[in-house]
Amino acid sequence: MSVQAAVKRKTAPEIRSRKNGEPIVMLTSYHAHTAALVDRYCDVILVGDSLGNVMHGLETTIPVTLDMMILQGRAVMRGSQHALVVVDMPFGSYEASKEQAFHSAVRVLKETHCGAIKLEGGVRMAETIAFLVERGIPIMGHIGLTPQSINTLGSFRAQGREEGSWAPIENDAVAVAQAGAFSVVVEAVAEPLARKITETIGIPTIGIGASAACDGQVLVLEDMLGLSPRAPKFVRRYGNLGPMIEAAIQGYAADVRSRAFPGPEHVYGMKAKA
Repeated sequence: MSVQAAVKRKTAPEIRSRKNGEPIVMLTSYHAHTAALVDRYCDVILVGDSLGNVMHGLETTIPVTLDMMILQGRAVMRGSQHALVVVDMPFGSYEASKEQAFHSAVRVLKETHCGAIKLEGGVRMAETIAFLVERGIPIMGHIGLTPQSINTLGSFRAQGREEGSWAPIENDAVAVAQAGAFSVVVEAVAEPLARKITETIGIPTIGIGASAACDGQVLVLEDMLGLSPRAPKFVRRYGNLGPMIEAAIQGYAADVRSRAFPGPEHVYGMKAKA
């Protein structure tokens, strides 16, 4: 029996077919153990370049490398079985040319065995998206607030809050859809604009700080679990694990210092003589 028959993962075409259907559930993951948990409930797992912030304490995603994405992509693939795994292309790995993007994407697909690639940018990346899709690489787009452009944006501020600024974002959405992406993340976009984009384009929109009218939603796992010290306005905390983890560490440290741990049940005695 082939691996494909034994383990049936969701595919990019399946996610594409969810337009105007049951909402798509997506979360980030960077580790095998969290991927196993996320996989039970989510349609898509995103190995996002936000790992730079979450795992490495970076202020932005700019320093994240392709090797970092591949390493964590492998871990997530090992930990999951059913969700479509999408890996982010980090800054500098695809913008120079269509050919650069192709070679980077092929590395990710070959070395992680993930099911799709995500990249940021609308109109400016449409030609590259089409080039990749024509060569068999499923692409998830990303428009609105694009964190890899932070140095030109100046801050992580919401987009489209004045109606006069809508046109470029709408054009980005249309360009990504027409280029052949199977879905698009819409980040930190004013609710009426995100709703309009969702109603306009023919591929699923996945909102993050956008609209409940989007075809799906994504959050950074650590943000919604209360593990991130700072979380954007659009995050709902579904857990508050930070204080729980700190309390557990505090208890462990106290037990070690008082010699209460390890106890008799945690150590190995000698074997009885024959």
